[in-house]
Amino acid sequence: MCSRPPPSLAPERKMKKFNIRKVLDGLTAVSSPSPSPQLGSKENELIPETLQSEHFQLCKTVRHGFPYQPSSMAFDPVQKILAIGTQSGALRLFGRPGVECYCQHESGSAVIQLQFLINEGALVSALADDSIHMWNLRQKRPAVLHSLKFNKERITFCHLPFQSKWLYIGSERGNIHIVNVESFTLSGYTIMWNKAIELSSKAHPGPVVHISDNPMDEGKLIIGFESGIVVLWDLKSKRAESRYTYDEAIHSVAWHHEGKQFICSHSDGTLTIWNIKSPVKPVQTITPHGKQPKDGKKPEPCKPILKVEYKTTRAGEPFMIFSGGLSYDTVGRRPCLTVMHGKSTAVLEMDYPIVDFLTLCETPYPNDFQEPYAVVVLLEKDLVVIDLAQNGYPIFENPYPMMIHESPVTSCEYLADCPVDLIPALYSVGSRQKRQGYSKKEWPISGGNWGLGTQSYPEIIITGHADGSVKFWDASAIMLQVLYKLKTAKVFEKARCKEEKPSSEIVDEDPFAIQLMSWCPESRMLCVAGVSAHVIIYRFSKQEITTEVVQLLEVRLQYELNDLESPDVGGDQTPAPPTPSTSPSPQTSGPQTHPSTSSNSSDGMRDNIPCLKVRSSPLKQSPGYQVELVVQLVWVSGEPPQQISSLAINSCYGLVVFGNSNGLAVVDYLQKTVLLNLGTVELYGSNDPYQRQLRSPRKSRQPSGGLCDINEGSATSEDRCKSPTSDNRDNSFSRSRSSSVTSIDKESREAITSFFFCETYTRKADGGLTPSLWVGTSLGTVLAISLNMPPAGEQRLLQPVIVSPCGTLIRLKGSVLRMAFLDSTGSLLASAFEPWYEPNAPANGEERDKVRKRRPVSVSPSTSQELNENQYAVVCSEKQAKVIALPSQTCVFKHNITEASFVLRADVVQINAGICLACFCANGHIMTLSLPGLRPLLDVNYLPLTDMRIARTFCFSNLGQALYLTSPTEIQRITYSQEVCENLQEMLGELFTPVETPEAPNRGFFKGLFGGGAQSLDREDLFGETGAGKAARSLAQHIPGPGGIEGMKGAASGIVGDLARARIALDERGQKLSEVEERTAAMMASADSFSKHAHEMMLKCKDKKWYQF
Repeated sequence: MCSRPPPSLAPERKMKKFNIRKVLDGLTAVSSPSPSPQLGSKENELIPETLQSEHFQLCKTVRHGFPYQPSSMAFDPVQKILAIGTQSGALRLFGRPGVECYCQHESGSAVIQLQFLINEGALVSALADDSIHMWNLRQKRPAVLHSLKFNKERITFCHLPFQSKWLYIGSERGNIHIVNVESFTLSGYTIMWNKAIELSSKAHPGPVVHISDNPMDEGKLIIGFESGIVVLWDLKSKRAESRYTYDEAIHSVAWHHEGKQFICSHSDGTLTIWNIKSPVKPVQTITPHGKQPKDGKKPEPCKPILKVEYKTTRAGEPFMIFSGGLSYDTVGRRPCLTVMHGKSTAVLEMDYPIVDFLTLCETPYPNDFQEPYAVVVLLEKDLVVIDLAQNGYPIFENPYPMMIHESPVTSCEYLADCPVDLIPALYSVGSRQKRQGYSKKEWPISGGNWGLGTQSYPEIIITGHADGSVKFWDASAIMLQVLYKLKTAKVFEKARCKEEKPSSEIVDEDPFAIQLMSWCPESRMLCVAGVSAHVIIYRFSKQEITTEVVQLLEVRLQYELNDLESPDVGGDQTPAPPTPSTSPSPQTSGPQTHPSTSSNSSDGMRDNIPCLKVRSSPLKQSPGYQVELVVQLVWVSGEPPQQISSLAINSCYGLVVFGNSNGLAVVDYLQKTVLLNLGTVELYGSNDPYQRQLRSPRKSRQPSGGLCDINEGSATSEDRCKSPTSDNRDNSFSRSRSSSVTSIDKESREAITSFFFCETYTRKADGGLTPSLWVGTSLGTVLAISLNMPPAGEQRLLQPVIVSPCGTLIRLKGSVLRMAFLDSTGSLLASAFEPWYEPNAPANGEERDKVRKRRPVSVSPSTSQELNENQYAVVCSEKQAKVIALPSQTCVFKHNITEASFVLRADVVQINAGICLACFCANGHIMTLSLPGLRPLLDVNYLPLTDMRIARTFCFSNLGQALYLTSPTEIQRITYSQEVCENLQEMLGELFTPVETPEAPNRGFFKGLFGGGAQSLDREDLFGETGAGKAARSLAQHIPGPGGIEGMKGAASGIVGDLARARIALDERGQKLSEVEERTAAMMASADSFSKHAHEMMLKCKDKKWYQF
């Protein structure tokens, strides 16, 4: 049996009676943006409306996916938080799976470097516009505390020693400035490039590419200049202690933890290891990937080694890890990370170029054995974490939803508050698709805590991709996790090579790309439309099957008819109108055995050929979504099929309908037949308001050579040949109603743009409700088609469904986007559906009997819906919305949504137990209108500029949720509900958690005795105002940050509370830093006294022999 969802009940609280007469009195100006009600005879009644403008507020909730165009990375080894900066100034922070955060630098400049204040809950970012910023991570929405903008110097490198408040900043001119990270002021202490290199080089040494202090002596600083010079600078004596010169440019420098050696990576693919005491030449020079000549000459140069890290272990050999350095003859070789450990060298190939990498170590102290356990590799389009502790260096399974863009996203659907059994069902079939061979260890980025959100309803996001895949994601409680992936391309034959491309394809790339998806969550029926004018219908099953022959229907959808008369639209009762395009019997084989001539016709024109070839071999179908039927549009007399512009499925009626700029087709997927196939003009019959003449297509337009040439310069051919992914190449937002325009000019070409299955009144004289299909077109017309369903059970499979167009109902300005129906109380009427059942149940048994009993039936009206009660149809177009009373078909409310722009997406959604119409406009405005009264409740200018990707992926869902693809790799979720905005603060995870800093390494008796071990330095004396004076004011300008206010604006649960929280966090931070300073001072004092005692003891024992002790 089919089920009818219960109408949504409107609560009694805050109920506003909407009196039409009062509204009419209040209409003073004709151009008023408020809705203009129009009275029908019976509809002049009180319609309750619960939603008010105070129920709405717009804010971003969370961003998922891989950071688009990443540029830098940092890791806090104590808090275990990863930060990634991007070329557009975005900052993404990751803790344990489910703890993520997105921030944005106002300038939008690229983030060139990130440095954590380890275990302090703060992060310093350096940007390409020569500004540095201090972020407070002790609040759920991090905010900038201070900024410093350099005016005369370009920043090239930053270094912040562990537990220090002095940040070293290297510049393009080769100078080093020092910033106090507490006050964000410049110290007067500066290291000038000419003082650093003195006479060692005649030329300028180039920009600073590296700064770090000696792990064992904070008073000694290594400075790496691009040209190949490294300087060991003594901070106290303000002079260079040693200079190390090599004739190849330097890319990076790394210390051995004992501070006696360092390693440099160079532009010719070499690594040089230096002893700090012998600056004349390196101790060792290695070219790891260079071929070693036999005659002792230098190995041939390789590609630059962009970064090297040198990490020691207590028990074994040190790790040397670097990126780049491959030999030049490895053409086509993928980017590599090399791990050298003892005598073994592992070359790990990556799928994308390496942006940066970091080695994760057990200790935050640079002067202790590092004990590396993992390497985080940031690639251009992926994040990979390698387990160093296991043989073969397996990678960890990435728990973040970072592969949204595995293939570019071409369409999106979002379902909040879906049936509760859906996520477990999808998870159980998806868990079998997981890859093997990952590291067995826990994901190492594990910081932060989850939020305490009370939001308990299940949410699902579905993404359609360019390669024909469809992914289902669990999006409940602001998390995102992939559940299941469906590959729709498996249904088709794959071309073996480029030359073998069939000449009938209508796109030059991504022929399987998903354009539209229609899903019935209750029955789990799924229908997708692809870019090659194909539709695939899927059923969900938990059992594996092998389909011997994929069921196929071919449809000849033609706009204009030459010799044929159009069928009588009024009441043609035959299941298939008399056009040559219907195929009442299923074609169960590939196109080549199709009864019609599927080859090119005598004059060389393609005719009756689909764009893709359905596979002829048996198809093994795993548990999950399994193909029920493939429908393909075919070429007609040399005209390619137009791409599908609208799609709908109804599980109760067993029907799928799709339309394009030629017309529409209704398919019975249970009987595998085409029920109706009409050109758009034929839908009107003799009542065509445009008085169009049917003309035959021009035969000469399409050359017979296959694809149209994109370089021809005509916009129409360009439009048709583009795949949906090609929008990524230009972000300008332009629109065209249909994918191409052929022999009929744009004005008269009418595309089908939306559908809705409903049980309603199709004619004014209707005494009862009948199943029907409502159709919206690009010229603003809404037409109805009545569906006469056979009885349930066996009869449904034997008798035809009778489909008869009923003519025009409503006219609006602009293309029709969305239709919905309300009952007489103003509650939403959802389409009838069939509950899910296992389609592959055994042939004999109770399951099969259950299946038979549950075949779709025509739903009788619910008891609340008496026959004489009216319904309301809500129709929204690009320009306006109307509410129509049924069966009288009178317009009771009308609202002009936008004059200058147009609506891109409209959805009728449930929020706060009321319903509203949510619209997203091309000018970036997000609006909501009450129903049925169409009062404006919210209008926010959210996105100043909308590009094609956002236009194609924006969707609203119930309970105040919405999303869009903000970049090719990231989904941005937003809410328009005041309630969600208020609870957001609780739902967001905490990045910072109080953790004890590990104890400093023990110096050991002998190291203390003989002056070894870490040497500390009073930086305050050196860099403070008393010791170093003030820096020149013109050098950099201090900009106080909003201190948490900006970050809180979106989360608004009372700004005052958040500001207070931010202040407390700042005080805590200050306290903690001062405690660190006190601890450091105490340690210094004890170290001083210890060294005095040690010195005295040494003098006393100087002349004694060892046996006299």
